[in-house]
Amino acid sequence: MVASNETNLHHSTFILIGIPGLEAAHVWISIPFCTIYLLALVGNCLLLAVIKTEMSLHQPMYLFLAMLSIADLVVSTTTLPKILTIFWFSNKDININACLAQLFLIHSISTMESGFILALAFDRYVAICNPLRHAAILTNRVVAKIGLGVVVRGAVLLGPHPFLLKWLPYCGTNIIAHTYCEFMALAKLACADTSSRRAYSLTVAFLTGGLDLILISLSYVMILRSVFSLPSKEARLKSLGTCGSHVCVILVFYTPAFFSFLTHRFGHVAPQVHILVANLYLLFPPMMNPVIYGVRTKGIWQKVLIICDSKST
Repeated sequence: MVASNETNLHHSTFILIGIPGLEAAHVWISIPFCTIYLLALVGNCLLLAVIKTEMSLHQPMYLFLAMLSIADLVVSTTTLPKILTIFWFSNKDININACLAQLFLIHSISTMESGFILALAFDRYVAICNPLRHAAILTNRVVAKIGLGVVVRGAVLLGPHPFLLKWLPYCGTNIIAHTYCEFMALAKLACADTSSRRAYSLTVAFLTGGLDLILISLSYVMILRSVFSLPSKEARLKSLGTCGSHVCVILVFYTPAFFSFLTHRFGHVAPQVHILVANLYLLFPPMMNPVIYGVRTKGIWQKVLIICDSKST
């Protein structure tokens, strides 16, 4: 009996059940998921290839965009293969160490994505509010330091998360009602007080995504003030046009992110809705970001057309 209790307190394997209530539709749901992932894979790889080969795109905005594309590829690749094994083969088991590793990668790289979007906002602020000093302020060295700072911030602030959960005792069920390992979903399975751990997770979320969104909003307030002080309507429209792609990326990333975050911690919505939105938050932005910048950015679009034309020839 003692041995059985000790086993229950130290689960070595968890079970990801996918989307509860929609198990019969898992195969059908996997089709759009797989399509979104393939489009994200092709789009981001093509975007990275264009930025790497086209010297005229070796500018701060495109370098930050390349960093965002790499993060998009990593976060979607971290989640989708396991999701598909659940949907296609009912392979729901996941080792606790693999679960914690997935959890760390998802949360830390999502934080990095938010940081790169903030870096893009800073680039637009400097380009519009101080255009004559844009090249002097955002040198390649400064861009590299900002990118490194974003990566270090995500790794350091989210690094404790796996250890905070690994040291908890788990009793009773080892079933995670989700498609991937998520901090709050795993914390709810613990048979110990997790209030301090949840408070830390909430604080980190505010210091990263919340603070990033506040700074992005402030940057756009200053951008709008600068734009509307321009003398001609044509100049105002041209300046606003350079921010259009970035605004779309902000909406695509933060809308599902905050919906998923708030409903998981404070809201009461159907679990199917929450899990579907949580998955779209990880898969939809990586697909849309290259599309948004590819369509709206003339330099990228022209280079993509040249590559496609040369391959067809």
